[in-house]
Amino acid sequence: MPGIDKLPIEETLEDSPQTRSLLSVFEEDTATISSYYNQLFQAMQRIYDAQNELSAATHLTSKLLKEYEKQRFPLGGDDEVMSSTLQQFAKVIDELSSCHAVLSTQLADAMMFPITQFKERDLKEILTLKEVFQISSDDHDMAINRYSRLSKKKENEKVKSEVMEDVYTSRKKQHQTMMHYFSALNTLQYKKKIALLEPLLGYMQAQISFFKLGSENLTQQWEDFLTNIGTSVQNVRREMDSEVDVMQQTIQDLEQASDLLYMPDPDPNKIPINRNLTRKAGYLNTRNKTGLVSSTWDRQYFFTQGGNLMSQSRGDVAGGLVMDIDNCSVMAVDCEDRRFCFQISAFDGKKIAILQAESRKDCEEWIATINNISKRIYLSENPEETAARVNQSALEAVTPSPSFQQRHESFRPSTQGRPRAGRTSSQSSAGSESPALSSLSLDSLVAPDTPIQFDIISPVSEEYATQAKSASQGRRTNPFGESGESHSGDSEESILHQLFIVRFLGSMEVKATENTDVIYETMRQILAARAIHNIFRMTESHLLVTCECLKLIDPQTQVTRLRFPLSSVVLCATHQENKRLFGFVLQTAGGRVDGRPVTVCYIFESNNDGEKICDSVGLAKQIALHSEMDRKATQKQRELDKAKEKQQEELNKQKQIEKDLEEQSRLIAASSRPNPPAADGQFLVLSNSQSEDSDAGEEGRKRGESEA
Repeated sequence: MPGIDKLPIEETLEDSPQTRSLLSVFEEDTATISSYYNQLFQAMQRIYDAQNELSAATHLTSKLLKEYEKQRFPLGGDDEVMSSTLQQFAKVIDELSSCHAVLSTQLADAMMFPITQFKERDLKEILTLKEVFQISSDDHDMAINRYSRLSKKKENEKVKSEVMEDVYTSRKKQHQTMMHYFSALNTLQYKKKIALLEPLLGYMQAQISFFKLGSENLTQQWEDFLTNIGTSVQNVRREMDSEVDVMQQTIQDLEQASDLLYMPDPDPNKIPINRNLTRKAGYLNTRNKTGLVSSTWDRQYFFTQGGNLMSQSRGDVAGGLVMDIDNCSVMAVDCEDRRFCFQISAFDGKKIAILQAESRKDCEEWIATINNISKRIYLSENPEETAARVNQSALEAVTPSPSFQQRHESFRPSTQGRPRAGRTSSQSSAGSESPALSSLSLDSLVAPDTPIQFDIISPVSEEYATQAKSASQGRRTNPFGESGESHSGDSEESILHQLFIVRFLGSMEVKATENTDVIYETMRQILAARAIHNIFRMTESHLLVTCECLKLIDPQTQVTRLRFPLSSVVLCATHQENKRLFGFVLQTAGGRVDGRPVTVCYIFESNNDGEKICDSVGLAKQIALHSEMDRKATQKQRELDKAKEKQQEELNKQKQIEKDLEEQSRLIAASSRPNPPAADGQFLVLSNSQSEDSDAGEEGRKRGESEA
């Protein structure tokens, strides 16, 4: 090993600038050694930490392999071959874990201990001696400075002795500290070589020992075992490749078959709509209200389960109940910002869900499926066949006469004479079956060649005729179909106020008004026509029942769509089986045909029991009847009172005339007597005023006689 430069310890007492310059070189070398060995220590520490982590991970792997047979995989059964193979692997890996543990211990002793000692002990000792040497050098300079300032004129022996003692002590301390510092720096030149070579030697010896230990443990038996495992892995890989080929072919076939389904709104002619479903699942957007007028749409996965509608968000383990769809009603609705929307209302009307489908086909299939479930078709043995049979019966339920097609074709031209309603039409579940016809013929109930109106059309009445007449004269009319006169007074003065949520199914002209069979027959024909022509949309309104009229109010704008005077409602009844369906017959005052008034039957679907609405209408008519009777009695009493007052006035007037006549007669009698002579024998002459009074009395008498 070449010679190592040293600091001259003999020159420490002299402390010359050359010695200090050489000391600075050694200090710079020490700083470089400290920086380099810190980096080397971090690298060796990473090796040691990695080995410890490898040992712990190997041990954990062996532990997990031993616990494989205790696992219960959902898709895998008890595989004894795999369990025994993994047990063998666990045994080998456990032995390797022991070898890694031994290697970790050897690295800690042979590699990390020497370099840690050099870093923590030797380098820190150099830094400590450097600080002590710097302090002692500063103290010595201060003592020499004080000694140099001693005055030679006035010498104080005590001060002089103290200064000399201080110089002696500081110089001795500096000399001793400097010698130890120089010795430590000279020794560091040897220690740095030892601290570098000894950890490397320990690392290599530990690795050689590890590999020897591994070669002794991995015998020929383990090599045969590993060869068999490699063969098994190749067989599994070949099976996987063949399965991948089959799946790729399946994917290609599905891509070709599903090409039409990629479009969000496929053509119904290419992909027909299945209306016989009793189960359906798919993604829908559901509307959630966040305020009075604001709402948000959330995309969720919906599916039917028996008579329940379920929803499930992504990431959820199971679905949650949305609502019970037994005996529910479903209809398509028009949303301002969304297409393909439909609304589901619970049987009690307390819960409503508005959903959006991805396409028109999907929307109609959801409506048909929920409609089938609401009829409880899913409880039958073969639900799809039952649904097909029920739908076919609905198609055949319409009267098989050639006039029906003519009535349907004449639907549009026949409605030109009527006021046009809003475009909002609606869709309903035509869930009730056709009621039995009465003994009366169809022609006696429903007028022949009568179109079915599925939109809300205002009735032809004198009220609307007056409105049209006033509009033609320049009066401003309401664009929503309301008359210019406000009917708020009717509702404010009415005793009865009941509000119901209803959906308009249709209306048509009828002939008979004697019994409820006309309403049943109208319901049957309207529901059958909706099923045949796929008309599922309905107009939802609020039906306000008062003692004066029935009002259909728009729930959004609160505008009165229709107003039926209560006196024109001649009949009201509910369906025999489905009590949510009800209708009433309206007999208009104007628009007479063949000398008889026009009679129209309106059919609605309600969220609640239709009998409650009919009872409310009957109660309103009774209240209106009693109010009318009270009004007539009051009016008659007022007329009698007026007649009595008039008779009393005539009597008073006659008495006044008689009194005037008596007064005039008295005056006339007084004026007809002769004037008596005066005392001197002369006659008394009347003045002009008295003559005028007599003339006026005569005229009054004549006027009174003429009046009498």
